[in-house]
Amino acid sequence: MNIGFIGIGIMGRPMAKNLLKAGYSLIVYDKFAGFDDLVALGAKGGISNRDVASQSDVIITMLPNSPDVREAVLGKDGIIEGAKKGAVLIDMSSIAPGASQEIYAAVKEKGIVMIDAPVSGGQPKAIEGTLAIMVGGDAKVFETVKPILEKMGSSVILVGEIGSGNVAKLANQIIVALNIAAISEAFVLSTKAGVNPEAVFNAIKGGLAGSAVMNAKIPMILDGNFNPGFRIELHIKDLTNALDTAHALGVPIGLTAAVMEILQGLKTDGMAANDHCAIVRHYEKLAKIEVRK
Repeated sequence: MNIGFIGIGIMGRPMAKNLLKAGYSLIVYDKFAGFDDLVALGAKGGISNRDVASQSDVIITMLPNSPDVREAVLGKDGIIEGAKKGAVLIDMSSIAPGASQEIYAAVKEKGIVMIDAPVSGGQPKAIEGTLAIMVGGDAKVFETVKPILEKMGSSVILVGEIGSGNVAKLANQIIVALNIAAISEAFVLSTKAGVNPEAVFNAIKGGLAGSAVMNAKIPMILDGNFNPGFRIELHIKDLTNALDTAHALGVPIGLTAAVMEILQGLKTDGMAANDHCAIVRHYEKLAKIEVRK
């Protein structure tokens, strides 16, 4: 089986490496990033989205947002022009659910099968191959490609029909953003009160307030490490999709909107490329104190 992988970024690169480690034959391409390291590991380099699709039984896309996926799939020299009838397109990008459904409808007319399979876990879990993968699409197609997805993730769950994977991802991103904001408020408060934040972390992480988000982000905050596992600008993109989807459905998500404004402020302050745990810096600035060891 030949697998095409389009989108060799902070997430796509380690995901592609894990497929190579698993012994899959890989053809890779990225319009903006180099991929010589993957070629050195045994991948074949493609020259366009169309070229990759023409050589692949399964095509994986891991791109920043809805317009990028539309261009890669439906644009000039796109996947739709090169893919064989019966090829499977797995879009692992985090995009608007409606965009997934539109792209699905377009490729279906050409005999191409598509599922959406966005991921959670950031770069560390992409490297480990332990991502959480949320899938929308036909159950039979899902079972066919599940072994491929399991080489990149430790949790691979079919949520529902096409677009459902991205609905689950929006829910995930809302919860993560609000969780980081909550721990930021709590730890700025405890630090300002003169209590050691590391001691607070150790005291509460085993209780009801404990979470995977807190376990991942508080150690980074305590070290003053805002190097991205997941960039603020990408979380802004995801929350934009969440807000747009919620507005279209008539669902109020006021807390999400509030955190979005915090993220936008951090972006304005030059922190767009920081990890999203830099939400704490918004509160630190207001309280005039830093949460550090």
